[in-house]
Amino acid sequence: MRIALFTDIHGNREALSACLTHARDNAVDRHVFLGDYVGYGADPGWVVDTIMDEVERGAVALLGNHDAATFSDSFRMNELAQIAIEWTRTQLDAAQRAFLERRPLILEEGERLYVHASADDPGRWHYVTDAYGASRSFAATQARLTFCGHTHVPALFHASVTGKLSGFQPNWRAIPLTQPRRWLAVIGSVGQPRDDNPAACYAVLDEARNELTYIRVAYDIDKAARKIRDAGLPVALADRLQWGY
Repeated sequence: MRIALFTDIHGNREALSACLTHARDNAVDRHVFLGDYVGYGADPGWVVDTIMDEVERGAVALLGNHDAATFSDSFRMNELAQIAIEWTRTQLDAAQRAFLERRPLILEEGERLYVHASADDPGRWHYVTDAYGASRSFAATQARLTFCGHTHVPALFHASVTGKLSGFQPNWRAIPLTQPRRWLAVIGSVGQPRDDNPAACYAVLDEARNELTYIRVAYDIDKAARKIRDAGLPVALADRLQWGY
């Protein structure tokens, strides 16, 4: 089975459409969405509806912190994120909000674990940006393969049987997830990349080959940015799409 992994879509219709089309054209069997469908972008309703349709067809969809912020005031976000979330709340209907509220924080399937942020205390939304963050996540689960998002920056960490941990920024070639190592893959963002590459990012896990491939997909950034400006959202949210930061 080939599993497509998407995360941090953030209301970006153009980026999600491009990634879904690319996945379908490349013989993907299943979709897994790791959260943050809303926030920042101008099409939160369309994105949530699309994820709902994918779940009806067997996809997995988890809860992200921006999704949780649409129905909870239990935590504060930075100023730009808070402005976007307050606007997003006005754009979602009852069915879309209910769908987000039902999303799980974490899901285990066989040797795989899916989560939006770190596997340790996932509702606290810890970032996995370095070896220390990865080690906390590894310690929280026995899963051989952990997949997460949240940082908007692709990264891959692995732990040996002796506990030695290493990490690197993946390239765009298939990466063997060799055993007996354990692996933690941070999937880059579909809708708002922050690794100085504005192209949308997702990944494909090939179970038969035991390989993970990170993929970049060009999309209509100008259209997505124009929609943000037209919606009256902060211009900085549109500008950052152009540069991938």
